[in-house]
Amino acid sequence: MTATGTDDLAGFAGEQEQLEGHGGDHAVAAALAHGVDTMFTLSGAHVFPLYDAAVGGKAAIDAGTPGPMRLVDVRHEQTAVFAAEGYAKLTRTPGLAVLTAGPGVTNGVSAVTTAHFNSTPLVVIGGRAPDYRWGSGALQELDQPPLFAGITKSAGTIHDPADIGARVADGFTLAGAPRRGPVFLDVPMDILYSRATSTLPVRAAVAPVDPDPADVEQLVSLLAESQRPVLVIGGEVWADRAEHAAAEFATTTGIPVVANGMGRGVVPAGDPLLATRARSVAFSEADLVIVVGTPLDFRLGYGVFGEAQVAHVVGSSEQLSRTATLAAGAAGDLTRTLGALRTGWEALLRRPSYDEWATRLGEASAAARAGDSDVLASSATPVHPGRIYGELLPRLADDAVVIGDGGDFVSFAGRYVEPRTAGCWLDPGPYGCLGTGLGYAIAARLARPSAQVVLLLGDGAAGMSLMDVDTLVRHRLPVVMVMGNNGIWALEKHPMRFLYQYDVVADLQQATRYDEVVRALGGAGETVTDPAEVGPALDRAFEAGVPYLVNVITDPAVAYPRSTTGV
Repeated sequence: MTATGTDDLAGFAGEQEQLEGHGGDHAVAAALAHGVDTMFTLSGAHVFPLYDAAVGGKAAIDAGTPGPMRLVDVRHEQTAVFAAEGYAKLTRTPGLAVLTAGPGVTNGVSAVTTAHFNSTPLVVIGGRAPDYRWGSGALQELDQPPLFAGITKSAGTIHDPADIGARVADGFTLAGAPRRGPVFLDVPMDILYSRATSTLPVRAAVAPVDPDPADVEQLVSLLAESQRPVLVIGGEVWADRAEHAAAEFATTTGIPVVANGMGRGVVPAGDPLLATRARSVAFSEADLVIVVGTPLDFRLGYGVFGEAQVAHVVGSSEQLSRTATLAAGAAGDLTRTLGALRTGWEALLRRPSYDEWATRLGEASAAARAGDSDVLASSATPVHPGRIYGELLPRLADDAVVIGDGGDFVSFAGRYVEPRTAGCWLDPGPYGCLGTGLGYAIAARLARPSAQVVLLLGDGAAGMSLMDVDTLVRHRLPVVMVMGNNGIWALEKHPMRFLYQYDVVADLQQATRYDEVVRALGGAGETVTDPAEVGPALDRAFEAGVPYLVNVITDPAVAYPRSTTGV
């Protein structure tokens, strides 16, 4: 790879750097220009030039010097994409996954779909059978972009090596623009290996979009008339770097807050305005619900909150709900929108007080927490899932990254775990795809090297990705894994028994020693059957300095008392 400077002939644009190199050099240069520092992949010959560029070529390998981009290889392509997505969520920089042609690409489809539903900025570069052999039946010859048409912002093929840098740069720009999401590009093998000279990619500036002042005025008027408003803070608030604006808006107005997804921690645990534990009371008694940075999907009752009026605030107009009945809506940069709402509220001649309402929800939250005490301290055997959280919560640092990958067991986490810092919660999101956990854990350890990283696993979900403990071990990424092992598909077994009075295909092996799997892969762990031993086992896990699984055998008869089904 060679970069040179050329003078613009007109003398106005100054010097434009030219890059000479193979297709991998051009793609990696574009990613670096967008702040990307890590490539997640599983090895495949179709994409070798991308690896060569990432590590700096043979000269860097021989010299033992690091290349321009960290290269992390995993054991399944879905983990590569999940890791790239998790890294994008935590760093708020677009993620990069590289998948080899054919099955390498198709193995990543569910993970790309997860990023689509989560509005996560992500570029996936796929290998592709060579152009010069196209139509002849080459190995893994498949027209891949159509597979991604409905789950990406753009999907296409690059047929000219001189276009690779610009197309990849455009992909990162598009992925990071509201509504954020994944972009897929594949490059035929002969094109990626070919050399070309083109302008060195640069990051395109994207100007923030102001909300329509009339929309802001309408929202402020609703607040002026409200006596019992609720502010729902969703994951886009974190992604849009609007967490401080959201916290200031809540504090200034005194509106109680319910957190959703990566919106958890924007208003920290213990704050008197945090009403997530009083969610049902808040939504049933509110007269106005302002939902910021998350869709009005099944997680929020499809936007129906009793008799409350509903306002939707999002980053782009295409994200505004088309199915809920909205009293108001605003689209634009969330920091600017929330700032404009705060300014408008402060300008009101008569600003309402929500103190009594906040007190009401604070009391409901306190009652909910008090009601948890018996479950969190349960001495029942088999272990009640709540006891695991009773031991885990006091051991979590303020900046701990908590990851949920599972059904019933992780549902308890949604109730009990209240982050104290923004950007410290990861879950699969509304697509509900199991298997995100190991990829997210890899990402979290890389993005937050000094923080606790805790992966909460159901035993069913573990079957989707546990082999990637090998990745944690090879890349020296210590993670604490806590498994609720009830030996069943709990989200299916209990509902099927309710509907049919019997169940099938809902049982797993009982008390499986998943900790021995982790040990075989080079990590450590233990199985816990005594509730009194959960805490000491967690202490050993945090002190281990290696990937460590605390495999807790839990009671299969205990089901999370859920209020939503997703249908």
